[in-house]
This record gives sequence, structure tokens and C-alpha cells, in this order.
Amino acid sequence: MNISEAIPKHITFEDFLQWKPENGRYELHERVIFEMQPTGKHEEIVEFLAAELTVESRRLQLPYRFPKHALIKPPGKDSGYLPDVLVVNRDALQD
Repeated sequence: MNISEAIPKHITFEDFLQWKPENGRYELHERVIFEMQPTGKHEEIVEFLAAELTVESRRLQLPYRFPKHALIKPPGKDSGYLPDVLVVNRDALQD
């Protein structure tokens, strides 16, 4: 069985979280699961941006962190995305 046969179709975000395997990069786009495989130049740019943002955040002593494996769910959508670079303000998480 190939991976596309193993992926359930048209599921809710909550079902996606239950299904999502530990390994691999998967996103839910309007209730449909997609396997993500960013490569090449795209990954080089993402690595560069993440490194630069981290260095500048530390230099300026900003309360930011940059999680690599965070799944983001837009409000009101049955979707979940793995952003290329995510900036999280630690101070705002206390609320």
C-alpha cells in the first residue's frame, strides 16, 4: 500500500490530529490530507530565514521562539498547516 492509499480523505482537524503520524510532514487543507516534501532552494531559504531571525531575536533580547514542528489551525477552517517559519512571542503565550 502506498502512502496516498493510507491517508484518509475529508476528515476534521481533530481527526487529523489523532491520525497524524510522528514522522513525516502532513498538512490538512480544507479537510484533505497532503504529504509535504519541501526540498532544494525552498529549504535553503527557510533555513537562512530561521537562522537570521533567531540570531537577531537573541541579539535584541526579544521574547520570541521559533518552533519547527508547530501545526497552525486558522480560525473557522478545517485545515492545519506547518509554516516554513513561525515566530511565537513567549510573553503572549502567558495569556
